Amino acid sequence: MSNNPFDPALFRPEAISAETRAFNAQLAARTKGQPSMAEQSADGTPPQRVFSSPPSPRATTLVAEVKGRPAVALHVIAPDNPKGVYLHIHGGGLIMGSASDQDPMLERIMTATGLACASVEYRLAPAHPYPEGWDDCETAALWLAHNARSEFGSDWLAIGGESAGATLSVPTLVRLRDKHGFTGFKAANLSYGNYDTTMTPSQKWIGEDSIFLRSQDIQHCTSLYAPDPATRRDPDMSALYANLKDMPPALFTVGTLDPFLDDSLFVYARWIAAGNEAELAVYPGGTHGFNMFPYALAGEANARIDAFLAAHL
Repeated sequence: MSNNPFDPALFRPEAISAETRAFNAQLAARTKGQPSMAEQSADGTPPQRVFSSPPSPRATTLVAEVKGRPAVALHVIAPDNPKGVYLHIHGGGLIMGSASDQDPMLERIMTATGLACASVEYRLAPAHPYPEGWDDCETAALWLAHNARSEFGSDWLAIGGESAGATLSVPTLVRLRDKHGFTGFKAANLSYGNYDTTMTPSQKWIGEDSIFLRSQDIQHCTSLYAPDPATRRDPDMSALYANLKDMPPALFTVGTLDPFLDDSLFVYARWIAAGNEAELAVYPGGTHGFNMFPYALAGEANARIDAFLAAHL
């Protein structure tokens, strides 16, 4: 990684460490021959979740209730005296996953920062296509804006997530600004989101040969959560086209072998151009979801995420 996110050396093959190359080879062998998401879900069941883990014994559930909106469950992992609240949105292509899938990650963030982590149990496609998952994240964020101090003892708020979680985090911030006049989130942790549902170039050319997430998998998810192609460049769905003024400081995390590489590069630039603070952390050889695996590159990325959140408290 480099302090200059557009350093061409980051994107050259020789920037990938031997350990990362070895990990990628193991991951490629593990996933070789696996059916695509469309093939896995041909019988109507969701594809197999990759990053699921047993729920934490510390976890509790809160219900976010806002008048006139469906209630939304929040999966909470919190220290005794939280310094603030991190609203987490899980990944899974908007078609799979659960708020309780990534408890070890939420416990790590809690321990490193002192934040309570509240993960949104948003509705999933195909049963609940756009805008229902978006609406649930808006509900959770709006509820925290009004109730974080009474529930957690602090009204300091951050938001973020991985993949679909980052995809949903940006429109959640924009909705709160535009519909509710709230710009109180202090940090956004955005890891390898999909910010253009019509597909950026890297979604196509990296995705064709991706170790972990292929173009056809992205297209399958899109067909389920955005079945109407006319909606796919709506700024509420594709954050690349949104008005990004008055957004909080953001950290964009992405690997150079991630199909969503362009998405992070492009939206990082637009975040800056809108007058906001932003950091771009590019990791040579990182695949989609790389920081969810136990190896050095993941540890480096996660340490920077924790430091970013802690620095903005």
